[in-house]
Amino acid sequence: MAEKKNKEISFEDATARLEEIVKALESGNAPLDESLKLFEEGIKLVSSCKKQLDNAEQRVKLLMENGNGEDDETDFVGTEQ
Repeated sequence: MAEKKNKEISFEDATARLEEIVKALESGNAPLDESLKLFEEGIKLVSSCKKQLDNAEQRVKLLMENGNGEDDETDFVGTEQ
C-alpha cells in the first residue's frame, strides 16, 4: 500500500492494513528486509490510529460538556464481559 503524503489514512483503512501486515508477519514467509518494512509501516499505522482515537476522544469530551462549562466525563462501558 502506498503511503499517503498529505492525506491521513482513515482509521478503518489503517486497521484493515494492520491486519494484513500482522498476517504477513505471522506467516513467517517474508524475507527479513520485507518484514522490517512491514513492521515499520505497521508502527506508522498504529501511531496514526492512536492519533485519530485521541482526537475522537477529545471531540466526545467536548460534546459531553454540560451547560455549566464543566466537563461531564463519563467512562465508556463496553458490552463485552
